[in-house]
Amino acid sequence: MAPTNLSRRMSAEDASFLYFEKPHAPLHIGSVAIYEGTIPFEKMYASMDARMHLIPRYRQRAIIPPLYAGHPTWEDDPKFSLDRHLKLVQMPGPGTQEHLLEFCSDLFADMLPRDRPLWDITAITGIDGDKTAYLSRVHHCLVDGVSGIELLLAVLDLVPNPEPTPPPAEPWRPKEISRPLEAWADAMFDQWNRDVRTFTEWQQNLLDPRTQMRQMTEMGRALEVALPSAMRQPTRTPWNKPVGAKRRVAVTDMSFQEVRGIRSAIGGTVNDVMLTILGGGLGRYLGDHGVTTKGMTLRLMIPVNVRPEGDKGALGNHVSMMLPEIPVGIPNAVERLTAVRAEMERLKSRNQASAFESLMRAATNMPAVFHALAGSGGVPPGGANLVCTNVPGPMIPLYAVGHRMLAHYPLVPLAGDLGIGVGITSFDKSLFMGIMSDPDLIDDVDLIAKYCAEEFKMLREAAGVPVSDLPDFSRPPRTGNGNGHNGNGTSKPAAEPTSKQEPVAST
Repeated sequence: MAPTNLSRRMSAEDASFLYFEKPHAPLHIGSVAIYEGTIPFEKMYASMDARMHLIPRYRQRAIIPPLYAGHPTWEDDPKFSLDRHLKLVQMPGPGTQEHLLEFCSDLFADMLPRDRPLWDITAITGIDGDKTAYLSRVHHCLVDGVSGIELLLAVLDLVPNPEPTPPPAEPWRPKEISRPLEAWADAMFDQWNRDVRTFTEWQQNLLDPRTQMRQMTEMGRALEVALPSAMRQPTRTPWNKPVGAKRRVAVTDMSFQEVRGIRSAIGGTVNDVMLTILGGGLGRYLGDHGVTTKGMTLRLMIPVNVRPEGDKGALGNHVSMMLPEIPVGIPNAVERLTAVRAEMERLKSRNQASAFESLMRAATNMPAVFHALAGSGGVPPGGANLVCTNVPGPMIPLYAVGHRMLAHYPLVPLAGDLGIGVGITSFDKSLFMGIMSDPDLIDDVDLIAKYCAEEFKMLREAAGVPVSDLPDFSRPPRTGNGNGHNGNGTSKPAAEPTSKQEPVAST
């Protein structure tokens, strides 16, 4: 991490996740990580305690100034204690993966308390096979997918027995939280300072017609590219209804080596292959529920990483988005991949992500109160059928106090009328998919995970990619039947090291 890159005041993009959050639709992201062995809680606690000076945000609260005079600021929490963020629970009932996911879904559904730093980790023991799970939650105003991976690397180790974490140069002494009047005045000054800079830039541009023309052309192109997609209503599905407070997640994973083999044999990117698998799984699910899918497409909202290289360690959100129409009514997996490739290449050629970024950037100078008012009604409906994130993760083993991570399933929030959401991430030779749902809208989300696993197998066979069957002696064996799915929606891990996933999208 690079604490010197951290900004005290949130950007408009970061703050929007606080403004749009509702009790029934919390906007934190997270993951379920499964480790070999039983991790002693006292060692986990001591390891996190030794790293807190490397993660300043984990000791800071989000403070909204009076009257929304400015966006929230990050302030040291004088009551900070790891006791409020780290929990140990014994798995209630059977220790199967099915029950673990149900238990984690219930814990994930609650909002993070606003009176403390916006993160927590629950260590869960009593899992079959002598395993420990970490349910991690962190608010979206603090991280996006890419910076979330940076945090993951900050709290875990690259080797089983690392050197002790170097201590801080001096003990942590939290700064006092600003009094309401001081916070209001500080926010007003920041807003005034930003307005002055904006006005100065506008005056300078008046003297440079070329800059004016370039900006007008850029905005015109952004509107031309983004508005037709944003204004056109997508096809409605059974899960496109206002979400409630319940959550259920289903998971599957697959060999990264085999996915890359499919990409090499048929073409496209790893992201194209995963969207093809997802489209096939969703299409089969809709067909099972009486929906005619012939010629049908679903609109996915895919966050796209636009973080500059120099912003590593800055945390926060630096994303734009793409809105591809993914076919779900093409039963032939290869033909579906061809259609997905064409759609993604079309949007990339039009630079849709850049267009949305330009529109988002144009709104950042609006006063914070306008952003807060926009979020008061929650996430507006009708923009897409679901959110799908694909975040490149570390393709190497990771350890928690000497215990190797075996799986890392992403968890995404639900809001508006998006009753399911999909997170995909790569880690240590595998791709992990988590499909979050509102069970009052979709009570059998495990079917989607099952169908995605089967679609992966069909695409693998069509591409002529062999199953990765070389043993990996560094990991305990998992039971699978070679089709990307076992009884709990998991697949056999790859045995060969692979290169980094194409960073097409992130959240």
